[in-house]
Amino acid sequence: MKKFFLFTSFFLITVMQAVAQYNNDKSTIKSIMKRVADWQIANPNTGAEHDDLDWTHAALYMGMLDWAELTEKEDSDNSYYEWLLRIGRRNHFQMGKWMYHADFIAVGQPFIDLYLKYGNKKMIAPVMARANWVVENPAETTLELDYGNLETLDRWSWCDALFMAPPVYAKLYALTKDKKYLDFLNKEYKATYDYLYDKEEHLFYRDRRYFDKREANGKKVFWGRGNGWVLGGLAEILQTLPEDEPSRAFYQDLFVILATRVAGLQSPDGYWHASMLDPASYPSPETSATGFIVYALAYGVNTGLLDKTTFMPVIEKGWKALVDAVDSDGKLGYVQPIGADPRRVTRDMTEVYGVGAFLLSGCQIYKMVDK
Repeated sequence: MKKFFLFTSFFLITVMQAVAQYNNDKSTIKSIMKRVADWQIANPNTGAEHDDLDWTHAALYMGMLDWAELTEKEDSDNSYYEWLLRIGRRNHFQMGKWMYHADFIAVGQPFIDLYLKYGNKKMIAPVMARANWVVENPAETTLELDYGNLETLDRWSWCDALFMAPPVYAKLYALTKDKKYLDFLNKEYKATYDYLYDKEEHLFYRDRRYFDKREANGKKVFWGRGNGWVLGGLAEILQTLPEDEPSRAFYQDLFVILATRVAGLQSPDGYWHASMLDPASYPSPETSATGFIVYALAYGVNTGLLDKTTFMPVIEKGWKALVDAVDSDGKLGYVQPIGADPRRVTRDMTEVYGVGAFLLSGCQIYKMVDK
């Protein structure tokens, strides 16, 4: 027993020393996040699918919000909040174009958070109007529609959607206590879970097109960022739903199962690659998947949902890998471009949602050190 105690103590000390050695003094973490955030602000992406109100930027804003909260608290710097407010004001805090599509309500998440901080009803009225209409006029399409049919996008028929839309309804429920938002969230999320979750592999298919596809090694096709989207979305939901809400148990149990499965698929280099089960076919790093996964795992450890001894080595390797992908000027590399399946990635590739994932994960790492 004494030997076991000494070994366990040595193991924990070694893990924590390794974490501190790499990037985990607070000033170093803040410095790297500031470089990444400032580079992205100075180098905006205005190409296709990069409208202010698009899902790509919604993911960026969520990371920027956590970063803005940290810098205001620690440094009395509200410049990042001002940046977010300028974007909201010039778009009148509106939602995207499509009424039902999850990607076009995703921007409601940061706008709700801005409302919670500033109390201006103009910041929440558009997302509430959109959500109310969708809840009261639910889409009549089925998830089984061919993915080429645009109407299938009226439901959460692809796993990315579980990051984009569900947290909006969770936040509105937490804000208003109106059960209609919670009932809609639970019904639609569980329908997607039943449709896309592989109960043998404990991973999510991206969409129905991948049910029968196989990787070069014969394994099923599970996209790295796709499962990162799901884990990140679950972390957002769990941060929002009240602890005593009975339906929270479903999301919490799924979070632990998925986090455990994904943690076991980390590559030796610390990254999660574009393909979860065939990393050899996609050997390059992939920082958007890695960012969302590190964010979720670090959140899980910080809140006691995940075991520190088991997950800390995984988190530490993942964070070090993310930092290694940042150029000296702050550009985050190895971000897989917009897509739906595993693709090859190079260091010069970057994207706004990758930066959002990096900032989300960095803020959780900072909280970890703060403890």
